[in-house]
Amino acid sequence: MRNTVKNFLLALFLCCSWMVTAQESYTLSAESVLTISGTSTVHDWEVAANSFMGSLTADGDQVNDLKIEVPVVGIKSERGPTMDNKMYAALKAEAHPSVYFSMKGVTDPNAMHGMLTIAGVEKEVEIVVNMLQEEGKMSVSGAQDLRLQDFGMEPPTAMFGQIVVGASVTVSFDLAFVRN
Repeated sequence: MRNTVKNFLLALFLCCSWMVTAQESYTLSAESVLTISGTSTVHDWEVAANSFMGSLTADGDQVNDLKIEVPVVGIKSERGPTMDNKMYAALKAEAHPSVYFSMKGVTDPNAMHGMLTIAGVEKEVEIVVNMLQEEGKMSVSGAQDLRLQDFGMEPPTAMFGQIVVGASVTVSFDLAFVRN
């Protein structure tokens, strides 16, 4: 009887341990790209985040957690410091030095929702994404349109108000994560 109970418990333990999958941690790699594009009364424009951090955890190909932090001063334009400084002012960089995204869940294989914080204003967003898992790597890509006013931001202006940035921008991203 005693051996039967021991064998049963051993079999139960082995079955349960096979059914448990391990969460894997990933870190954002340097090959990741994040850009912000928009319009103005004069021309279309694009800026790039030259430095940002992120992490991801997954069970197999199921993403459980994703966090991104973009330091505002790491976002640069090709038009020089004048445009950069206007952008930093619009993003309220002194009071809120980073932009954050924290995933709350995956709504279907091609969409995730989470909290996006820009200029100190936090909003829940749903983002359509493409996720791909390869050996030791996970990629998440997509684009999201955002209204500046939704985050308490005024579109930047130049030339005494003659040049005005459009009310919406598009954040495009191709994030590459590598397993820790």
